[in-house]
Amino acid sequence: MKLLSPVKIGQMVLKNRVVMPAMHLGYCRDGFVTEKLVEFYRTRARGGVGLIIVGGCAIDEHGYGNMIKIDDDKYIPGLSDLVRAVHGEGGKIAAQLFQPGRYSYSFLMGIQPVAPSPVPSKLTRQVPRELSVEEIKAIIDSFGRAAARAQKAGFDAVEVIASAGYLVSQFLSPVTNKREDEYGGDFERRMRFGLEVAKRIREAVGPDYPVIFRVGGNDFMPGGNTNREIAIFCRRLEEAGVDAFNVTGGWHETTVPQITMAAPRGAFTYLARGIREAVSVPVIACNRINDPLLAEEILVNDIADLVGMARAMIADPELVVKTAAGRFGEIRKCIGCNQGCLDAVFTMKPVGCLVNARAGRELEHDLRPAEQVKHVLVVGGGPAGMEAARVAAERGHRVTLWEKSDRLGGQLNLAAAPPGREEFAAVVNYYNYELNRLGVKVELGKEADEDSIRSFGADAVVMATGAAPVTPPIEGVERPEVVQAWDVLSGAVTTGRRVVIIGGGAVGCETALLLARKGTIDARTLHFLALNDAEDWETLKRLATRGVKEVTVVEMQKAAGADIGVSTRWVILQELQRYGVKVLTRATAKKITECGVVLDTGDQEELLEADTVVLAAGSRSLSEICERVKEELPEVYMVGDAVAPRKALDAIYQGFLAGTVL
Repeated sequence: MKLLSPVKIGQMVLKNRVVMPAMHLGYCRDGFVTEKLVEFYRTRARGGVGLIIVGGCAIDEHGYGNMIKIDDDKYIPGLSDLVRAVHGEGGKIAAQLFQPGRYSYSFLMGIQPVAPSPVPSKLTRQVPRELSVEEIKAIIDSFGRAAARAQKAGFDAVEVIASAGYLVSQFLSPVTNKREDEYGGDFERRMRFGLEVAKRIREAVGPDYPVIFRVGGNDFMPGGNTNREIAIFCRRLEEAGVDAFNVTGGWHETTVPQITMAAPRGAFTYLARGIREAVSVPVIACNRINDPLLAEEILVNDIADLVGMARAMIADPELVVKTAAGRFGEIRKCIGCNQGCLDAVFTMKPVGCLVNARAGRELEHDLRPAEQVKHVLVVGGGPAGMEAARVAAERGHRVTLWEKSDRLGGQLNLAAAPPGREEFAAVVNYYNYELNRLGVKVELGKEADEDSIRSFGADAVVMATGAAPVTPPIEGVERPEVVQAWDVLSGAVTTGRRVVIIGGGAVGCETALLLARKGTIDARTLHFLALNDAEDWETLKRLATRGVKEVTVVEMQKAAGADIGVSTRWVILQELQRYGVKVLTRATAKKITECGVVLDTGDQEELLEADTVVLAAGSRSLSEICERVKEELPEVYMVGDAVAPRKALDAIYQGFLAGTVL
């Protein structure tokens, strides 16, 4: 595979073309490297990745408290420990130099953010202070000094983050750079800051030390830079001594989804291609590349020279060695759910992973072989049960799993039903493969009760019986036109044209999207009609976003989607609006009649006409049998929704813990 072939960036030789780009992890304390961070990256280096880029590494006081800092020599010893850990596993490592500009938070750092111009940020909701020319030159010098520290600490290369709307991007963009001096105005002057940063770094590290720039291939901001302008910038950066370009998507403020599962796999590789056609140094393609076969396709088609797989390496640190051995089915693919990573970053928590419960916990959990082999019974084949069975079998136990339905996956199958959420099915596929590989005896259509569990004679039982949807106490809820959202998502029921969904949480919103897209044209049809100029763009857009159903979501709280992660919620709400779903908040369903739903909106009651009423009012634990079994058997563990309804991230972690203590 070309993916596994060596490649050079400047004078640095990489053993393969897989790059783990920098990602904020939240593992540091006061800017110092921790053992947690070292072990996280040591594990990825052991897994065979060609180049690890760590960061961001703050070059001055405007970084974030739980990220790496490189603005003082006192951080060098810890950084050197990190480098030695990666080198000890045969890996290469680069430091990403970070200055956030207007994306800094005054409440975190105690100082006002700075920027080319005092343009408010939608991300931070703060107004930055405009930098003076003297301050600009001081920041350029800070980049140079930080690069020299990285070199002294032993890093194999440095990378400048000139993407995502951080400081270099802010100088380059007319959206945020309103200056009229030598650092603003026309495009030539807006490039000056980034070019001077590159030149200053080259002066600081010498002619042979690899320097990489992380660029946004398109700002995806109204009035911002497109791939054409970024390509020109990269050509000039190459002239200034930059050895490679790491190409990502747009700014954090863009309304174009970048890293959620709503973005198709490899959707932004065309941006890397645009840069590659403009420069002669290696180009790294990034964003939603979670499969080595997709990565290989990108390389063999000369779209890029290397591929960046950040969250993919969080999900499976052994992705490269598994690929080299042809063990593709064993790879845990990142699904872009963001539950453990980006949602954690935006809420100032350490990063984890839905599909890899060990991510960030490498020091805490080592899956040693079981001291005593047990016969383990797992009751329930949802995410918690599947993970408990996998881990127990991995450690050498003999495992049997009972699932009452005709397939594994539980609520993951429902989560995968709405358009744009199909990636959840990859988790189920992974568990199906792994449970079979590990010799877990899976019995589908097996209903468990106290007698069958007791008579099975297991040494240990894991109860992962899951949850059931709630039926709220609404007058008329027993009417035949009332159905559960779970049944809609599973395809067990159909709905009429006018649909009212009671409950605006994640399940209600995603059910609304599923229904709203009924009757819209699919991507293939849109592509066909567009290429053949069959319809104008406005007609195509309407055909792609207006289906055959009228869907209304009713939510008691002040906002819909409150239980959806912060990095995904805005995408779901944007999609609801795009597909014409009406969302009513601060409204309570009082009664369901043959005509529809009677709502109490606080000021008055009104009838919302409906042919079908869908209940999405939450779920309740199916824990009754668990409690009874716990009293009778010596070793019983309750996991997942059987304990209390929760996200898949938490359910899988509980299943993982059960598997480790058996």
